[in-house]
Amino acid sequence: MGRSANITRTTKETDIAVSLELDGTGQGTIETGIGFFDHMLEGFKKHGFFDLDCKVKGDLQVDGHHTVEDTGIVLGQAIKEAVGDKVGIKRYGSFMLPMDDALCLCAIDLSGRPYFSYECDIKAPMVGDFDTELVREFFYAISYAGAMNLHIKMLSGTNAHHMIEAMFKAFAKALDEAVTKDPRITSVLSTKGSL
Repeated sequence: MGRSANITRTTKETDIAVSLELDGTGQGTIETGIGFFDHMLEGFKKHGFFDLDCKVKGDLQVDGHHTVEDTGIVLGQAIKEAVGDKVGIKRYGSFMLPMDDALCLCAIDLSGRPYFSYECDIKAPMVGDFDTELVREFFYAISYAGAMNLHIKMLSGTNAHHMIEAMFKAFAKALDEAVTKDPRITSVLSTKGSL
């Protein structure tokens, strides 16, 4: 049986349905109403080997903020639920991902304690129809809703598209490592005995 979650969240600002399978092959349909954000989530599922369906109806007539932030909340909740009791998983994951001029480091600890560190200076205010300030909001929401330590550091980069895409793909690869089961881990990987 796979590790999966189905989460829905409806507010006056957004209506979101996410279906996530951690042990997937990168399949699924992404529809957020923001083309560049769809592209980033496509990269996340493909490079993390996660099956992900994500359908969002947001108040895009205002701007993209609620759509992106609330999607991060729901995806974080789905990750937390799909991981379950964390028995046997590596818990930690990290990846350094190059994308042309961009080089991004992402590190994750599925500790049950939310913490977020973000070091990235994107000069362009927009990429397509996507407000680049929302990258931080998205990953912050994931870290807190998913109860994980999440560190993202852009080591180099000039092109905003490349930098953001490197972040999403590095996050996917680090998360894939963190949720991977290791046969040497017979309970949870913690001296406390719980996570």
